[in-house]
Amino acid sequence: MTGAARLAAVLVLALPLAAAADSPHRHAAPGAAAPATETSPRPRRVTMEEMHRLGGVPRGWRFTLPAGDAARGRQLFADLECYKCHAVAGERFPESDRSPAEVGPPLTGVGAHHPAEYLGESILDPNAVIVAGPGYTGPDGRSVMPSYADTLTVTQWLDLVAYLRTLTAGGDHADPVVREVRAGDYRIRVILGGHAHAAPAGHGAAGHGSGGHPPTGPAGGHGSTGHGAAAAGHGKAAAPSDHLMAFITDAETDEPVPYLPVTARLHGAAGAGPTVKLEPMLGADGFHYGADVRPPRDLRRITLLIGTPSVKVVGPRRFASPVQATIEWAPAR
Repeated sequence: MTGAARLAAVLVLALPLAAAADSPHRHAAPGAAAPATETSPRPRRVTMEEMHRLGGVPRGWRFTLPAGDAARGRQLFADLECYKCHAVAGERFPESDRSPAEVGPPLTGVGAHHPAEYLGESILDPNAVIVAGPGYTGPDGRSVMPSYADTLTVTQWLDLVAYLRTLTAGGDHADPVVREVRAGDYRIRVILGGHAHAAPAGHGAAGHGSGGHPPTGPAGGHGSTGHGAAAAGHGKAAAPSDHLMAFITDAETDEPVPYLPVTARLHGAAGAGPTVKLEPMLGADGFHYGADVRPPRDLRRITLLIGTPSVKVVGPRRFASPVQATIEWAPAR
């Protein structure tokens, strides 16, 4: 069986877990007690007619890994001796006795740089995405990591991913940090990164470099100077160090929700900083609400305040109340 086939087989096993979370009573006998816990905070209801009309899945559907147990995942990481190939700064695993040519990339900070589904795929099908470079590929151009599709149970797989997601501190590169939460009628993905003076080549005017983001429309917006340099008439203030982006979508359809007043507060150990207004923006990253910020070095959490839309919402009564979303930033240990 190929790696892709094994991945598909395991996902087929995993899908019922997510489906059971979405509809906990689907297979329960009359009078049977509901499960004590659910992995989905808000089950979706859909008719079979709608499923057929939309190609076999509900509108806005996407597969999300059910939650695992990070403590069990850490123990599994140790039992499988993953530390022999992947160093994790701050952990007390035994020293690896392998040569540099035999080990893979360190996993320090990996939970802050990749979503759970990508981490899960890498465990089951390492060749689904090939990263070029030492520690990633062998002489044959394929991943040096073996597949664990025939080794792990679904529960073990989810636990291992849960542990990797806790590895958010450290790391030796400045990739943006990503967090995702659900609040009210919204799914919110927050990205903090993209330093104003350290944008990778190729970002251009739509990236986070000195050109900043493109104009966002109304007069009084950010204009063509973007975020990387002070706008004309505002003096020579130093450019803020990071760009904060909030991708706010309808939790049911996953479509972007425009016309929202959005503000953010960044909390450090000393308390909350000033409130920052996030402006609607459309660039290479897609539609989002963003602003340049100076996060405290000990950033603990970000609080988003989302007001009601400034346009009339047609259809079912949704987005009718302000929402506060708290995004924890400190490593989950």
